[in-house]
Amino acid sequence: MKHHIKLLISPKNIEEAKITIKAGVDYIDCKNPEEGSLGANFPWIIQSIKSLIPKNRNQKLSATIGDFPNLPGTASLAALGAAVSGADIIKIGLKGPMSIKEGIILAKKVTKSVKRYDKNKEVVIAGYADYKRLKNSLDYLSLPEIASKAKADIVMLDTYVKDEKNLFDFLNVNQLSLFIEKANHYSLKTALAGNLRKENIEKFQIISPDIIGIRGAVCEDFDRKTGMITFEKIIDLKNELIRCFS
Repeated sequence: MKHHIKLLISPKNIEEAKITIKAGVDYIDCKNPEEGSLGANFPWIIQSIKSLIPKNRNQKLSATIGDFPNLPGTASLAALGAAVSGADIIKIGLKGPMSIKEGIILAKKVTKSVKRYDKNKEVVIAGYADYKRLKNSLDYLSLPEIASKAKADIVMLDTYVKDEKNLFDFLNVNQLSLFIEKANHYSLKTALAGNLRKENIEKFQIISPDIIGIRGAVCEDFDRKTGMITFEKIIDLKNELIRCFS
């Protein structure tokens, strides 16, 4: 049986969220591209999107809380805010600068604040494939251990700098497979993102992440900031996933 990859799409407003929900994606990911790779949106936007998801659908709402420096208290409050606002999955980017030890502490505090509120909510610890473009950011292979020690649920790789480059410009299939293998060793679910395009999907047959995250590829003119998400582009992407993984 082939691996089934779930699709996460990141709307930035209510209009885009309606399109994303209608297209039947697995994860609706509330974010604000104006505030960075994993930029946080507002509590009322998270609440509004949550209210739009039909109760009888198995669609989950995730929310990003930002690309964080080493500020565990601030991150914990932001994570709780997203959880209280209705997000099923809370996602933090460990931007740093920070050491692995500091990353573990930050991730632990975030996970604790979410799980104490609702143990059924999931936490995503995210880092960056282009970590070498950042000052003292965490090596991508340290992330599974950090997520595991924090008792998080999912570990994710994205790209921090949003330019013409994508995930595969920084890490090859073998390196990404090693990341997935390490995460699987810790019984973590895995997610990959970073300016991914339809033509990248075949590579995931080898890498086998659980989730792929997309925004730019389903926006008008592939513009993640000013382009609007379109229904047709999401369906086109879903069809490509079905073609590759069925």
